[in-house]
Amino acid sequence: MQSRLTKRTVDAASEPGTIWDGDLPGFGLRVTKGGAKSYVLKYRLHNRQRWYTIGQHGHPKAGGGTWTPQTARDEAVSLLGRVKEGVDPAGEVAADRRSETIKEFHKRYLSDHAEAHNKASSVKETKRLLAKHVVPELGHIKVKDLSRSDVVKFHLSLKKTPYLANRCLALVSSMLAKAEQWGVRADGSALCRSITKFKEAKRERFLSAGEVYALGSALRAAGEAKANSHALRIIRLLSFTGARRGEIEGLQWSEVDLDRSVLCLKDSKTGAKLIPLAPAAKLILAEAERISGTPYVFPALSGEGHYQGLGKVWRAVRKAAGLGDVRLHDLRHTFASFGAAGGLSLPIIGSLLGHSQPATTQRYAHLADDPVQRAADQIGGAIAGAMAGESEKMPGTVERFNR
Repeated sequence: MQSRLTKRTVDAASEPGTIWDGDLPGFGLRVTKGGAKSYVLKYRLHNRQRWYTIGQHGHPKAGGGTWTPQTARDEAVSLLGRVKEGVDPAGEVAADRRSETIKEFHKRYLSDHAEAHNKASSVKETKRLLAKHVVPELGHIKVKDLSRSDVVKFHLSLKKTPYLANRCLALVSSMLAKAEQWGVRADGSALCRSITKFKEAKRERFLSAGEVYALGSALRAAGEAKANSHALRIIRLLSFTGARRGEIEGLQWSEVDLDRSVLCLKDSKTGAKLIPLAPAAKLILAEAERISGTPYVFPALSGEGHYQGLGKVWRAVRKAAGLGDVRLHDLRHTFASFGAAGGLSLPIIGSLLGHSQPATTQRYAHLADDPVQRAADQIGGAIAGAMAGESEKMPGTVERFNR
């Protein structure tokens, strides 16, 4: 006669096989050749025999505690009750194993949502956040099991960089919304709404005329040291136009019109837009080599796409210039600040920076007589002059910046 499974019985078990409990039919202890001991349940449903592994003896169980003969027996009783109701616990486990993890789901999120609905620049940033932060931290968790505490812990882990933490939180929120829409998570299970975002301190850093001169000197030295010419031209163009990094890095020759002194971007953060070119900016593009087989002004050094090595060169240049805290985006702030210091109106500066989207029917044939073009010439000339140590290019600029 089989006896009831007890701790003594379990501890004494050593031979591979299954020891059945004498009180609860189908409940037993399986011992492997390696000596591992697991509690199991054998049952029949729809005329099929099924096996279910409850848990390994002595190991933690969900909800706290460990698996013992008594906790395993209680779980077996609960499972048999569900079987009587027509539920297949083993089938649920199989389905659970097939369910997507965050790592698996993020690929579908990218292909079916991000790439289908967002701009290329936004998709690129989404991929970066997923690859560098979201997937490494949350990728192993099943989408349906992701909890608020998981998201809070992830958000807190990035608290030293509030902007990054909040962007990642927004991305996870978007992914979970899609998971609900696609039936991967239960409806109404949004986790991020009640999570408080970190306060983001606004960073307003721009270069003084003296700092711009230091930057110009560092660029000239880098050129003499044979630093990558693509990177040096991009940095100068960012300085002379106030354009965004992605707009210049991904610039194509079809978007360059030197005759009319303008870049006609097909796409940007704010949609299609025009960027007037100051003489200093035009000269950079006029001197750039057109490489056959690629549409890009600054093509990749190998393979397809545009040049990707700007960050490394910029870090070396800013270090040489003594500008360790300056980001590439601060060159855009500097462009706007030079304009404001020179007395240009905010609407004109906003137009130059693309803060208001130009009308799709706008013709750039008249830019030569446009105050926006004159402003671009004035600011670009002032910055080019400051890089060369010529402060007279824009009257009042140096005095205003050095106050």
